[in-house]
Amino acid sequence: MIIKKFEDVIAWQKAKKLTIDIYKNFEHCRDYNFKNQIQRATVSIMNNIAEGFERQTNKELVNFLYISKGSCGETRSMISLAVELKYLPREKAIILYQSSVEVSKIISGLIKTL
Repeated sequence: MIIKKFEDVIAWQKAKKLTIDIYKNFEHCRDYNFKNQIQRATVSIMNNIAEGFERQTNKELVNFLYISKGSCGETRSMISLAVELKYLPREKAIILYQSSVEVSKIISGLIKTL
């Protein structure tokens, strides 16, 4: 299957869902610096996939995919901190954490394919 647009990339679709979930879970968080940072980290996952895809070279796409993976790690780090700061219940954190791991694994697979 040839992917013609970044919206068809499974990693981007799942990163978008993760981003929406993060926004919803931190909607009422009053620590605006924390909220802003975790939201920016998740948005970075999907946006780097999109930007890399639009560059239309495998070399640049791979570079942006690595940046996207880094943002997955940042997101997981922030999720862990959110639990410790009691901004997020552990049960919700586990779901978000697992979703970030899944996105990271899909990105890794894409990198290997390229």
